[in-house]
Amino acid sequence: MALRAKALSIVLAGLLAGCASIPQDILQLSPESLEENQLQTRRFETEDEAKLLSASAALLQDLGFTINKSVTSLGVITASKDRSAVEAGQVVLAVLLSILARQSVPYDEKQNMRVSVVTRPLGDGKSTAVRVTFQRIVWNTHKQISKREQLSDPEIYQEFFSKLSKAVFLEAHQL
Repeated sequence: MALRAKALSIVLAGLLAGCASIPQDILQLSPESLEENQLQTRRFETEDEAKLLSASAALLQDLGFTINKSVTSLGVITASKDRSAVEAGQVVLAVLLSILARQSVPYDEKQNMRVSVVTRPLGDGKSTAVRVTFQRIVWNTHKQISKREQLSDPEIYQEFFSKLSKAVFLEAHQL
């Protein structure tokens, strides 16, 4: 009986110690994540998510992306496209290093760019938020993944939202 009480007290002490180690700010967003969210999200003065998704899908196709999945009821579109990742400077450096090391040094060869668009109605009943994220996976000449990253260049997002705003305006006015 005393052994059970000791075992129970050890387990309880372990549980309490485990609870005490959870940082209080674990659910706090970092300043960087708030900046990314602002960069990736725009508000549109329409409650018609289907039109926003339709305009987004058309825009992505115009930009050369292939729509992989589109679920209008969830407000989600994912798309991708393959592009060359060859950069002249990286190739020159790889050739020089290959000569010095007497073995093949890989350089980036191709990339797969992925985009996801998510819409959600805002609480005011008049507007909808659109969030877009761009990522890429890069493979080198040895067929290994050399980079896997989220693109954070503000120009990419500004260009996307500028074109989406124009597409939504044209669709709303049936031009």
